[in-house]
Amino acid sequence: MTDLHVPAKEEDTGTPVPDVPEPSGTPSKPVPVDNPNLPAPGVRAERRKPILPPWLKDRTEFAVTAKHTATRLGYASLYHGVRLPWYGTQLAVMSPRGACRFVTETNRWLWDREAAPLRDYTVRTEDVEEYMRLARLRGNRVRLRGLVTVIAAVFGLGFALWLYVMAPDFLWAFAAGGVLTLGYFGQEPDAPVIGPAVMRTELQKLTGTIVLRALDSIGNPKISAAVKNWSNTEQHGMKYIGEICRDGPGYRAELDLPFGVTPDDVIEKREALASGLRRKVGCVWPSGDPDGPDGHEGRMVLWVGDRPMNETTKPAWPLLKNGQVDLFKPVVFGNDYRMSSVTVTLMFAAIVIGSIPRMGKTFLLRLFLLIAALDPRAALYAFDFKGTGDLGALEPVCHRYRAGDEDEDVVYVLHALREIKEELRRRAKVIRSLPRSICPESKVTPALASDKKYGLHPIVVGLDECQVPFEHEKYGAELESICTDITKRGPALGIVGLFATQRPDAKSLPPGISANAVLRFCLKVMNHQANDMVLGTGAYKSGIRATMFSRRDLGICWMSGEGDDPRIVSSAFIDAPAAEQVVTRAREMREAYGNITGHAIGEGPAETAGMDLLGDILKCVGADEEQVWNERIAAHLAELRPDVYDGWTGENVTAALKPWGIKTGQVWGTTDEGEGKNRRGIKRADVVAAITRRDADRAAA
Repeated sequence: MTDLHVPAKEEDTGTPVPDVPEPSGTPSKPVPVDNPNLPAPGVRAERRKPILPPWLKDRTEFAVTAKHTATRLGYASLYHGVRLPWYGTQLAVMSPRGACRFVTETNRWLWDREAAPLRDYTVRTEDVEEYMRLARLRGNRVRLRGLVTVIAAVFGLGFALWLYVMAPDFLWAFAAGGVLTLGYFGQEPDAPVIGPAVMRTELQKLTGTIVLRALDSIGNPKISAAVKNWSNTEQHGMKYIGEICRDGPGYRAELDLPFGVTPDDVIEKREALASGLRRKVGCVWPSGDPDGPDGHEGRMVLWVGDRPMNETTKPAWPLLKNGQVDLFKPVVFGNDYRMSSVTVTLMFAAIVIGSIPRMGKTFLLRLFLLIAALDPRAALYAFDFKGTGDLGALEPVCHRYRAGDEDEDVVYVLHALREIKEELRRRAKVIRSLPRSICPESKVTPALASDKKYGLHPIVVGLDECQVPFEHEKYGAELESICTDITKRGPALGIVGLFATQRPDAKSLPPGISANAVLRFCLKVMNHQANDMVLGTGAYKSGIRATMFSRRDLGICWMSGEGDDPRIVSSAFIDAPAAEQVVTRAREMREAYGNITGHAIGEGPAETAGMDLLGDILKCVGADEEQVWNERIAAHLAELRPDVYDGWTGENVTAALKPWGIKTGQVWGTTDEGEGKNRRGIKRADVVAAITRRDADRAAA
């Protein structure tokens, strides 16, 4: 390779050369850019292959592999066992042909017929010396083989006579075995008697050539140029990192992409890549590996499955028939595309689930609530605003439960969430009062959750179609405020919020919730706005795209927040009857623990006084103030009732007043420094008019 050079600014002695204008056309003295004595970075990475395959180290994968193998062996045994009589008949019919083949091959072997062409060749070429050597070799072979044949015939005949005298029944067994053996050798090579019990559809083995062909087909000019000039790796930087190997039910290929190409460029063309690999799109999962031991932004891991993820048989959910949950520890809830178990830790997190309808969003929410139900300490609040009863299986273990989107359903949920808001306040006081020896990190711990005297047991709140309560014209603002508080303060206080919606936008998932949710699950969505609303701003640009899923990818989603990097997972499929079985077991555990409360024993939430925004504004805004800024109203409300309005801004006031028909606009006001400005605000008279209308409506009702 030609060395790169730059113009010299100093002599080799190190003495600076004055900057004197050089005559035009006079070339400057070049110096090498690449210093041969430049030390290497000194960073080395080792890639060790596992001593044991992954399926031997994981109990679940071992059980799945063993079950699959046992099932296939059992099926093959039954299949061939039924056909044994017919196999025997066919082999007996073919035994004469097998006997003829046996005699022919034995005769050929005895007389060394396989070397006959060599002896003929020496005769034609008149190579006397070589012919004599081959003749002596043949003579030795024939004598030895003849001796073996005679001994075998004598001992075989003698053994048969001995069986005839001593054990005639065994003679018949040996004779039958001999006939079947001759029949086996008498089969036609292209039509064997004993065929396979399972007809396999052979997939093409993944090779380096196939991967390069597929990458070339996606239409990226840098990749195509690198494939055409594959031998010059230093120029384009594209190369394989290791051997293509089996990884679960598929193949794994790891390679460096050309300079300037990232895995996102390949992920965008996943369908074209699948076409180049001659696989279904559900089989092809390219991903980046920047955080590996020697990874970088150009490293790509390509996993190609034998079958699409949505068609691969999933391992059974480990908690389906037995087991108890500790919400403070990771719990298996699904599998990745390699069918390896995927865990999630529900405590200390708020959770958002988003997708278009009919993709498994409610099933995933119900699965998380089933996990919570298997922790006998936890109190469950399950609210189904779709109104179809998809969460109905959980009723026997719910402290609060409601299905429906009518006003009375929303009011029930409002009172239940007010209970949680009071519980948030109580828990904060309890934790603040505990000594460091008991509560060292000012948050709920497993020990505190298990000690009933503190009342710090886990609380799990699940809202399906959460956009319904948040958009309610009367109670939406208060419900949003409480749920935002659950999202922000709840995780440290042992309260988990789960919010599922089929319309991920700013109204369905308020910023206070979407920005503070730790765990995010995004099934198929239709555009990048919905994708980033669920998975976080910039997720789509980073290649984390739930738009890539098809309508057949039920229950498959991007999971973000558990582990260092987002990953694609498939949740366990638990239908309604299976959910009822899990709940029955959870109910028994809760009865033994003494945690059957609320809705589970027929009690509903007490009606509590809630937020009266209009009345509170009149208390904060004097009669002499005709108009006031919304930001100032928010500050006064927080002083008046910090438990309700803490953290409110002018935007919260604007959104909360909109259902009452109060319009905001630019109003004149004076800052604390005495400077007059126009800012967004309201007129006090509009609030008085809204209260009058509200009271009239209530009186008429």
